[in-house]
Amino acid sequence: MFNELTQKDIDDMMAEVEHRKCVVRKELLEDVKTARAHGDLSENFEYKAAKQAKNQNESRIRYLEKMIKTAIVVSDKSKYDEVGINKIVELYFEEDDEVEEFKIVTTVRGNSLKNLVSTESPIGKAVLGHKVGDRVWIAINSTAGYFVEIKSIRADETGEEELRKF
Repeated sequence: MFNELTQKDIDDMMAEVEHRKCVVRKELLEDVKTARAHGDLSENFEYKAAKQAKNQNESRIRYLEKMIKTAIVVSDKSKYDEVGINKIVELYFEEDDEVEEFKIVTTVRGNSLKNLVSTESPIGKAVLGHKVGDRVWIAINSTAGYFVEIKSIRADETGEEELRKF
């Protein structure tokens, strides 16, 4: 697996694991007990749903623990004027004559629907380390690609989590 994660990503995952173990697990176990008390288990939809929710929580805990255990910690520090992890980048797409804004994130947090671009994506790989005004080639494959120009770079000052927990 070996995903590249920042220390903040790992801390967030550890907090989610702790919450799931201490709070969610207890609630779901109580739901299972309550549903079990309703009688015949073979036709008890509430019991099946409660068991399924409990199993999904346990699966999520195992997934997060494995991610933490196998993670490669990367720094989210970069110079103020260059593209790095957790920076918001405004790119001008020459072919389309359009400007779009992206946040550069670690692989596990990438979400193209929310303009969260992974450092492993073609755009993320290409713009990482570049500065405002740089014209960068985004390779789609070995023979095709397109140019973008970096219009602005800024730190994410909100500190908000724009996506569901890992």
